[in-house]
Amino acid sequence: MTAVFDYGAGNLRSVANTLESIGAPFRIVSDPSGLRKASRIILPGVGNYGQLLRSLDQLDSRSALCDRIAAGVPFLGICLGLQALFDSSEEAAEEGLGIYAGSVVRFPQSARVPHMGWNCLQVRPESRLFEGVGDEPYVYFANSYYVPTQAAGERAAAVCRYAGQTFCAALECGNTFGVQFHPEKSGPLGQRIVRNFLGVQPC
Repeated sequence: MTAVFDYGAGNLRSVANTLESIGAPFRIVSDPSGLRKASRIILPGVGNYGQLLRSLDQLDSRSALCDRIAAGVPFLGICLGLQALFDSSEEAAEEGLGIYAGSVVRFPQSARVPHMGWNCLQVRPESRLFEGVGDEPYVYFANSYYVPTQAAGERAAAVCRYAGQTFCAALECGNTFGVQFHPEKSGPLGQRIVRNFLGVQPC
């Protein structure tokens, strides 16, 4: 069963609507037990980096989430759910999950933020997450902070350019996936990306 983690501020309804539209069974969970029972995990992300990490701690779910990711359970982090995989963020003082080294940064002060609307990706050809979506798909963004390509390194499955910055738009490493954009707001193409994630087999 796919677990969608509810930390109190995620875009749960849109994610649920996407899963329902493609006929994928899921359960909304908000505790360690729900994470441990899941065969796949989706962490939606809307709001503030610090709020997300504080909520994980208040729900006593940080360790369970990290343990499941380390065990190879397919994980998809959306927007803040991607950013939380890293050590820290300029947005807040809270420590990230620390799955990957590096810090999330803000777009330059001169940039119009948030980065809102449709933008084009450059996709790594061998990416499982983007199988069948083409080389330059358009997806929907709503973000003021981003993961630098240097932090993502070879784990970057797709990059995007905005305000003079090329940043990690999607991460893929084993069974761990993260997207800076919102597949649940990206129409049929977003549905295809979610389908691809659901097709990943647990380790």
